[in-house]
Amino acid sequence: MESLSIRVFGDPVLKRVSEDVQDIDGALASLCGRMFEAMYQAPGIGLAAPQVGVSQRFFVYDYGDGPKVLINPEIVESHGEWEYDEGCLSVPGLSWNIVRPKQIHIVGYGLDGEEISIEADELESRLYQHEIDHLDGKLLLDYLDDDEKKKAKKILREMIMGQGNNDSSGPGRVQFP
Repeated sequence: MESLSIRVFGDPVLKRVSEDVQDIDGALASLCGRMFEAMYQAPGIGLAAPQVGVSQRFFVYDYGDGPKVLINPEIVESHGEWEYDEGCLSVPGLSWNIVRPKQIHIVGYGLDGEEISIEADELESRLYQHEIDHLDGKLLLDYLDDDEKKKAKKILREMIMGQGNNDSSGPGRVQFP
């Protein structure tokens, strides 16, 4: 089975709003398994479907208590504010202090079709918010002021151009074995 490529800044799929998942089936479970492999190899703690080129509303994650999937997630409550240095597999090698709500209540569905309800705080809360941003076509760059964004895009373009000559997966992708 072919390895998944993690899409990076510049790939248009990262700017699209994802469609709700309609069917929770074996194909979705298989894709999630491949996403876990890519996420762990990267390494990361979360990976949204758009990051592997699939414009559907789900993500995989492992916050230290084993691999999990959240389908059609929705934040129903948020409280407080928390600033933290945040990076992203689709914006490799860069991170910024991003302010997000400190606590959230999120609901969605698991691979078994059962509803999931989670109260999360700080880093766990940030993980879910970050992955939902991907489902909404939003990247960390969207939180930066104009000067920071300009610098970041310049660095990312240089990284992508430098990689483009040797990477058979094409622009906007990072291939993991």
